[in-house]
Amino acid sequence: MLGTDFILDALVKESIDHLFMVPGGLIDPFLPALARYPSLKPIIAAQEGGAAYMADGYARASQKLGVALCIGGPGLMNAVTAVATAQTDGSPLLLLSGEASTAIEGLGMFQDASSQTLDDVSILKSVTHFSTSISNPKNLHHLFSHAMIHLLTEPKGPVHLSIPEDAQLAKVNVTYQPIDADLKDARVLSFDSARQTLSHFIKGPHGEAPIKVVILAGAGIEHSNGAKNLLTFAERFHFPVATTLRAKGIFPEDHLLSLGVFGYAGTHHSRMAILDSPPDLLLILGSGLNERDTMNWTLQLKPGNAICVNLNTLAMGNHLTGSSIVGDASAYLSWLIEMTDQIQPSLAITQEARQKWLQNIKSKPRLQDPENCNSNAVPLHPARIISEFRHIYPRDGILLIDSGAHRAFAGHYWDSYEPLTYISATNLGPMGWAIPAAIGVQCAKPNKKVAVITGDGCMHMNGIEIATAARYQLPIIFIVINNAAFGNVWLRANKEGKVPGELTSLPDMDWAAFSKSLGGNGITVTQPKDLMKAYMQALENKGPTVIDIKADKHFMTPVEDWEHACAAWSYHE
Repeated sequence: MLGTDFILDALVKESIDHLFMVPGGLIDPFLPALARYPSLKPIIAAQEGGAAYMADGYARASQKLGVALCIGGPGLMNAVTAVATAQTDGSPLLLLSGEASTAIEGLGMFQDASSQTLDDVSILKSVTHFSTSISNPKNLHHLFSHAMIHLLTEPKGPVHLSIPEDAQLAKVNVTYQPIDADLKDARVLSFDSARQTLSHFIKGPHGEAPIKVVILAGAGIEHSNGAKNLLTFAERFHFPVATTLRAKGIFPEDHLLSLGVFGYAGTHHSRMAILDSPPDLLLILGSGLNERDTMNWTLQLKPGNAICVNLNTLAMGNHLTGSSIVGDASAYLSWLIEMTDQIQPSLAITQEARQKWLQNIKSKPRLQDPENCNSNAVPLHPARIISEFRHIYPRDGILLIDSGAHRAFAGHYWDSYEPLTYISATNLGPMGWAIPAAIGVQCAKPNKKVAVITGDGCMHMNGIEIATAARYQLPIIFIVINNAAFGNVWLRANKEGKVPGELTSLPDMDWAAFSKSLGGNGITVTQPKDLMKAYMQALENKGPTVIDIKADKHFMTPVEDWEHACAAWSYHE
């Protein structure tokens, strides 16, 4: 088979059914090859960055891998931010870029970005787990296998392969064998370290069994499909659960044991349980312990009071955690569940006291300014926009959140009930990510409702991909909280004077008309009473719908706890 066919055949064998791309001369051989693989549907994006964001969304929703195909040079450069986003969030994105034939590298061929010119491979090395060029068609088989291992084994992340035209058209005499399932789901765990933590559940820092036990669950639970183990473990021992913003949804937020999100845009309940009166034992499972996961580093982890489980040793090594376990968070929970007979007796003694402690926390307000959810303000309040959509949106519907002030409003006021129903690029946080990423999510989950909460600043950056959603008649709902500003930036800049405020303001665009011009549906909302009608119509529409909601940029984001933590913290203390 040809090199192109080898690659496409491999993707089909790994159960991939969509590929996101922008055609161009350096990948022309893939076009007829795609016709030979009808089970692999190509989605043509408006721009290469959009294609890569789509592949990222597909990877997150499918829990497989996402594939983007583009030319090297300008095409690849457009995709760099998307690849970096996948790297920071641990998303398995495969970027395939076409390149000039090896025989003519460096001779001045149009768009040559090989190692003899711009060197695409080197550009991608710092934002991928693996970046290489198929410098010889004989390398294609094993280098592609290397790429798949990096993509599909923990810790996951993006990979880049540059494929010169001669490798695309070369005859390949081997066939691809899918990566062994045991490698994909290795469930690595240091049992020696795990055994040493058993004493934490039996005796607290003062010799008694711990009463106040809190679980802080991060993205590692999602990566390891550990939500079911998390729920079982928490319910068995009556341990309350807070999640990081990146992991929102891995524990149902209407559960009696839910504390909501801890960190940026988090709840008062999580702050009270973790910071106000530090727990006897804090289990940190799969969190990167970054700024937002640790409430601007105010979370103090002391020996004897914390157990931290992560595959990333650097994340744990940067913090004093007391007990650090190199391993898969779900594997650790599974092991603890097996250890029930050893830890249940002492925890049963403290369960009544633990319930009273939790009831005291839950008796207090969970959210900041909850009355805003019923605000009749005109222009509209973002809390009203988000909470009203939650009332009508299916429990298992998937929501993607973009970067901006709306991220804080959604993180705080939106309740998520199932894993992978709240998806956001929370680490690098590129504006406009969610718009194309939702296309990948809808392709991965065609029978699910998919919606996006975004802003007008994000629409300026990647709104053109509405055309892609319209082209393929994907019924995605795009809620644009249109406040005529770069929201979060404006809230800071406006305090500095007239000119900073003007520089961070935007013209009030008609995004509903924009969507219609691209083949989608468009609705404009200016009054709170019209929200529900717009949402109901969008849920029934065929193809994408943009709901342009005129919002007020003056409303402060619900990050009061976060701001207090930032004000209290110093690197030197």
